[in-house]
Amino acid sequence: MNALPQFVFRHVVPVIALAVLAAALPAGAQPVGSSQPVSPTTIASDTGRSGNGLGLRIGYFDDYRNVSLFHETAPWWSYRLQNGWGRLDLNGELGLTYWDATHGRPDSLWQLSATPMLRWWPNEFVYTEIGVGATVLSRTRFADKNLGSAFQFGNHIGVGVLISPAHQVGLRFSHFSNAGIKEPNDGLDVVQLTYTYRY
Repeated sequence: MNALPQFVFRHVVPVIALAVLAAALPAGAQPVGSSQPVSPTTIASDTGRSGNGLGLRIGYFDDYRNVSLFHETAPWWSYRLQNGWGRLDLNGELGLTYWDATHGRPDSLWQLSATPMLRWWPNEFVYTEIGVGATVLSRTRFADKNLGSAFQFGNHIGVGVLISPAHQVGLRFSHFSNAGIKEPNDGLDVVQLTYTYRY
């Protein structure tokens, strides 16, 4: 795995800080007497939305970048935590990604991914997420890396903010590798900005 580029520290850390601050503002503006925080699922149902989403994800790392189109399901499973600790949601994602190398050969790659994502919503506007899923690549060599096999696992961790019932933005770090199924296993890392439209 490559060391994180300076890009992460110059741009990603400030975005995370802004996301946390933005989430605190709506939480503080809750109506007096509101005993239960409103979950994203509740917001979606109250506005006639299904809870499903379509999204765009743009990623960057040292020698390559990517762009993804994805579908996000409404929560398959939800659990409200005790003592005001928020809510857990389990969603599914299906995505198609195009990778482009700025250095090295081959310089392009297609990827199809299916991933369950577990999200913790401490309040109704901000979330953290983690997920592990399956992915298939169009080739096993990319950007001077030997990925070993077309089948890979995708490991994801991220944060995000629900701006309105229809609009959600997030930041995610992803690592793709075949978990040692076939060597060599150089893997791919990427930092991604995400926009999701909920319908």
